[in-house]
Amino acid sequence: MEESVRRVWSALDREASRLSVASIADLFASDADRTSRFTLESADLRLDFSRQRIDSGALAVLVALAEATEVPAKRDAMFAGESINSTEGRSVLHTALRAPIGTRIEVGGVDVVHAVHSARERMAHLVDGMRAEGIRTVVNIGIGGSDLGPAMAAGALAPFATTGIGARFVSNVDPADLAACLAGLDARTTALVVSSKTFTTQETMANARSAVRWLATGLGLDEESAVSTRVYAVTSNIAAATAFGVAESRTLPMWDWVGGRFSLASAIGFSLMCSIGPENFEAMLAGMHAIDRHFVETPLDRNGPVLLGLVGIMNRNGFGYGSRAVIPYLQQLARFPAYLQQLEMESNGKRSDIDGEAVLRHTSPVVWGEPGTNGQHAFFQLLHQGTDIVPVDFIGARRSTARGLDPDDVDSQHEKLVANLFAQAAALAFGAPAATDNPHALGEHRAFPGNRPSTTILMDALTPSTLGQLIALYEHATFVQGAVWGINSFDQWGVELGKALAGDVSSHIADRAAPTNLDPATRAAVAWYRP
Repeated sequence: MEESVRRVWSALDREASRLSVASIADLFASDADRTSRFTLESADLRLDFSRQRIDSGALAVLVALAEATEVPAKRDAMFAGESINSTEGRSVLHTALRAPIGTRIEVGGVDVVHAVHSARERMAHLVDGMRAEGIRTVVNIGIGGSDLGPAMAAGALAPFATTGIGARFVSNVDPADLAACLAGLDARTTALVVSSKTFTTQETMANARSAVRWLATGLGLDEESAVSTRVYAVTSNIAAATAFGVAESRTLPMWDWVGGRFSLASAIGFSLMCSIGPENFEAMLAGMHAIDRHFVETPLDRNGPVLLGLVGIMNRNGFGYGSRAVIPYLQQLARFPAYLQQLEMESNGKRSDIDGEAVLRHTSPVVWGEPGTNGQHAFFQLLHQGTDIVPVDFIGARRSTARGLDPDDVDSQHEKLVANLFAQAAALAFGAPAATDNPHALGEHRAFPGNRPSTTILMDALTPSTLGQLIALYEHATFVQGAVWGINSFDQWGVELGKALAGDVSSHIADRAAPTNLDPATRAAVAWYRP
């Protein structure tokens, strides 16, 4: 670590030590303008950091840390298409997926933005074809980034499903997942979308083969005919998709300069487009691009993704908080915490820096969460009175987009929802002293210490545009943190060992050979499974 960077980290440690003896209430009391000072607009999102344990001095040091670790230069290199994924020798250009037509970004002499728009035109054409064929449901078969992003977005944008085509998603190799996904569907109005960059992912291909057999049976066709007429592929391995039987005209591209967890805006979002239509899909991309521009053009101290990332650095490295809860007060965002788990923990759950040396600071916290108000009746007890402090990101909207109920009921219930969001953020920050009006002296049982930090992210309504903005906000905050920690946020070698061992164990189970190369506990488990 360079000495200049080391000095800024030391300054951050001093700021954390100073702030550790000041409560959030103290910070508000000492700064009448605190709310406005730490609230900013990122496109259509309102970000309120005022309940975080920072002040102007800490913010200045955090910005200095971003500058010392060259966050702006690394950001610009990413947008320019440089090979910042150094361990795999790849560019990182998910931002090109939502760049306007006419933008030119080259990788290997190819204008990738032109390729992206060409692929999106094909996606829209295929959606029109499905509607004409009478398809009413697409089943997306993928895992990881080929499932979490589109599944999350399809749930979030359910009120904008305008095509008459529903989207279902299956990822787990557990047959119960596929059975539940296919239950009640009519094969005559169903299409399959197999989403896999390599077209070799074990879970995805096992589900694809089983789903094809279900489809063929329902259509009264052989499997080859079922695949050629009702299966679509999203992959970078065109040859493997062709060998599976998918027509080239029904195969959409992926590129190695887009990581799976950043790929929603690519053809990985095809099943989503089938449901919400090309126009709403384009609106989501426009929202992403709005945050891209904000990230590039806004000074660091008023830059939403930068500050979201830096506040996370303060909580993880300054105060040592090991987890963060994400609580959307929007039921449609029920899968958003799971989406962020992959985005952040797969990106920044690293123990080696970009040079292969051991990192000197803790990296990604554990990310988890559930929608409010459900969480209030589950784990908020720990958030308020537990021994661990867990920073929270609250997400909410001014208006509901719920459909099918009396409008007055929608407004009334949404008002209660938002009131709970605001109240929980206040209660975590400011707490309450022990009750003194109880003759039996419950004392500390009814004390709320407060001083529990949170960020509140608000929007007018959850729409395709604001969902895109929310996704891009967290994408770039994740990038900022990886840049500060000096790690490669765009590889995922940690997922490989378990996959390799699973193949080895499967072979022992299938051929009943003596698993001599397995550890004793695994050998015993295999022996139990196949008595």
